[in-house]
Order: sequence, then C-alpha cells, then structure tokens
Amino acid sequence: MPTRPSARTKIVRIMQDHIQKSSGRNRNDNSSPRKREYRQDGGSGPGGSAANNHHHQASRRGEPPEPGITVDMTNFRKPGEKTYTQRCRLFVGNLPNDVSDVEFKKMFDKYGEPSEIFINKDKGFGFIRLETRTLAEIAKAELDDTTLRGRQIRIRFATHGAALTVKNLPQFVSNELLDEAFSIFGPVERAVVIVDDRGKPTGKGIVEFAAKPAARKALDRCTDGAFLLTAFPRPVTVEPFDQCDDEDGLQEKLVQKNQHYHKEREQPPRFAQHGSFEYEYAMRWKALLEMEKQQQEQVDRNVKEAREKLEVELEAARHEHQVMLMRQDLMRRQEELRRMEELHNQELQKRKQMELRQDEERRRREEEMLLRQREKEEMMRRQQEGFRGNFGENRENMRMEEIAQRSGMAMPVGLTAADFTNLKAASANQVPQPLMGMNRPTVNTSAPPPQGPPGSLGNQMAENNMGMPNDRFVPGNMDGQANNMGGQMVGSPAGFPRGNQGEYGSAKRRRY
Repeated sequence: MPTRPSARTKIVRIMQDHIQKSSGRNRNDNSSPRKREYRQDGGSGPGGSAANNHHHQASRRGEPPEPGITVDMTNFRKPGEKTYTQRCRLFVGNLPNDVSDVEFKKMFDKYGEPSEIFINKDKGFGFIRLETRTLAEIAKAELDDTTLRGRQIRIRFATHGAALTVKNLPQFVSNELLDEAFSIFGPVERAVVIVDDRGKPTGKGIVEFAAKPAARKALDRCTDGAFLLTAFPRPVTVEPFDQCDDEDGLQEKLVQKNQHYHKEREQPPRFAQHGSFEYEYAMRWKALLEMEKQQQEQVDRNVKEAREKLEVELEAARHEHQVMLMRQDLMRRQEELRRMEELHNQELQKRKQMELRQDEERRRREEEMLLRQREKEEMMRRQQEGFRGNFGENRENMRMEEIAQRSGMAMPVGLTAADFTNLKAASANQVPQPLMGMNRPTVNTSAPPPQGPPGSLGNQMAENNMGMPNDRFVPGNMDGQANNMGGQMVGSPAGFPRGNQGEYGSAKRRRY
C-alpha cells in the first residue's frame, strides 16, 4: 500500500499551489511584521515531530538536510479574497475532555488570530475560524493526526451550511454576475461558476452565503419563483450544496472495522475468471450498468431535443410578443395622434369662433361709429340749415327797416318783413297779403282805407276771427282781460303788452 504523505510534503504542495496563484507577488519580503521563519528541525514550527523525523531520516540516508522554509503570513491572501469566511472554518475532533479555550487557541497561534473558537468538552470536538483558506489548509496539514495529551486529533474543514448549488446557468454568467445576482438575498462570501478543463462553463455554480437564513431565503424564493439572470428567459435551479471531501478521502484508519469489513476483505482485488460464478454475475452487473448508461443517454437526448424545441418555440413566442408589443405601441401612438388631432381641431374651432366674435364685434363697433358719424353729420347739417334760414330772415328784416326809415314810415316793433309788405300794400290801396297764422277773409278793395295811425293794426283784424290768439298780438289789456280784435282797445295798444305775463308768456321781441 502507498505510504501516507508527510505533513511537510503537504505544506510544500500547498505553498507551491499558492505561489502559482499569487500572480507573481513577492513572497520573501523581510520588512513584513507578520513574517515568520520556520525551520523543520528540533520539533519546532510547522510540522512538529513528523518534520523532525523526516529530517533525521534524510540525515541517516546521507542526504543533505533541506533548508528552512521562510513563510510570510501576509502573502497567504489572494487579491480580493474575503477573510474569516465559512471556508476558513476547521473542525477539530477527538479532543481531550479537559482541554481549555486558552490551550485550544494556543495550538493555532502561529496561523494568525482566529475569529471564532467553540469547544464541546462533553463530545470532545471544537471549531475554529482562521483568516484565510490557505492558512486553514496549512493548519490542517500540520496539525492533523498530531497528538494532544495522548489523543490523536483529527482536523477537517467544517461543513458549509450556507452553501447552495446553482444549476441551469446561462452561458454568459460569470463569477461577478452570480455574486451580484444572489446578493439580494444576503451577504455572499463566495460565488463560483464551475468550468471544465478547457474553461468552458458547465452550467453549474456554487454560491456560499455568510449566514444560513440568507441561503434558506434564496432556496425558497428560487424554488417557488423563476429567477432569471440574463435576458434569456431560462430560470436557474437552486439546490443545497452536496458537501464532499475529494482531497483526503476515506483513510484506512477511519474505516469502521466490523464483521462486514472482515468478510469483504477476505479476498484481495482481482479479475473474475471466465465461466466462474463471479464472472457471470459481474457481467450481468455490467449489462445493467450499460442499460442504465444507455437510458441515461436517451434521457439526455430527449431532454436536449425538448430543450432545443423549447428554445425554438421561445424565439417564435418572443418574436410574436415583440410584434404584439409593437402593434400595441402603434395603436397607442395612433390613439394619441387622433386625440391630438381632436384637440387641434377643437383649438382651431375655438380660434375661428373667437375670430368670428372679434369680427362681429369689430363690425358692430364700425356700424355704431358710422351711425354716430351720420347722426353727427345730420346734426351739423341741420344746424347749418337753421343758421342759414335765420340769417336770411334777419337780413330781410334789416332791409325792411332800412326801407321804412327811408320812406319815413315807422315800422312797428314785432312785425316781420311779410307783415310790413302787407301793411305797405294796404296803404297803397292794394290787396294785402294774409298774415301767417291767420284766417283772413277776402278783403273788399272798394272799402275805404282804415282809419288811424299807420302803425295800428287793431282795425285790420276781421271780426269773425273767432278770437284765435296770435303769438305776436296777445288779446286783452294789461290786466289780462280778453278783447275782440275789432273793439276799442283800452290801455296799451293790443299786441304790444310789455311786461304783461299772460297765458302765452312774455310778448318780448325776439332777438337774433
């Protein structure tokens, strides 16, 4: 049987792997305060007695001793690596029942400051969390199978209870996108997309949360709903992570030694002989496994065909959905355009109505202004015509007065030019013209001329004048008593009642 590799070999392998992944950083920086120098001699430092035994064996074989290993504790951290995560947690079993916290912590002092220490003294196990995964691997390689108070302790990585397996991942999902997607459920310590030996994604990934409630929430939400990571509508499936140890495996000392163990170990590994009982049943097992393989391949082909068919239907449905969305958007825009046209038409109609009202108002104002202008012109014309008529009459009266003065005839006050003409004609034995506003009978031309002064008109009135008043000759005396035009007048002459305010107002002469 192959011998178990020593702790020194494990440490060297871990450090070589870490150096290859450290992107060429300097590992021998002597200025670092956390730099430690471990020499594999004297039983001190990492490796303990196992490293010392290996050193003495090399000396007995005549080989030169290997130089001491210089370890810089600050270099055991990858760029961007999170510290004190669940992956840095170690399980320590087969502890003495009387071990104390101080003694347990002292075992891991050289691997940095731990953030969590838990000991179950009744069952003899404990947990400790170191800073980085590399330090935890070194501590596991050095302290596993070492002796503490007569007991050989066992160290393994603790089970990650907040880890999930994500399947059915799209092709273009990276570690960063997976971390960002599952961060909505809680703090994520690590998210990795599993790839094959060529770097091609396998469609699976691992998400490790900092606490179990976040992992439980992500598992429930993704199981009940459809969680999409990209534009392609294929949801991911989430399952609890299957914890497995593919590094240490099952060691012989850990196998349970019972009756079945001894029965199975009676015969060593071998090939079955043709025609034997073992060969016949071994071939039947191989046939069953081959049938299982074929059925699994058929199932895989069916699933692949169904997946391709679903993808084709998905593309067709997506195209139809996009066409429907475009049609709905077109209908919505047409409806908006129609509504805008209606609003525009309503606005135009309002503007037209407003313009019509403004035109009507302007036309009404123009008509009113024109009517006022016409009324004003008519008034001015009437005023001008009245002024011309009065002016002509005044000029005629002035001319008649001048003629009367030249002829030596006194013209009574209050007579118009027409009255004066009648008076002049009567004095010349001519037929007088009837006065304005009087019903005068036909005058007999053969009658003797009237007696009295020239200015008196009292005998020229007809007796049958029926007593009609005249605005120029007011009947009655100064006391307002009525008189017949043909009778004898008492007092002041009739027709010139100065100062008499009778029924027809003052008989004062009008002035022009």
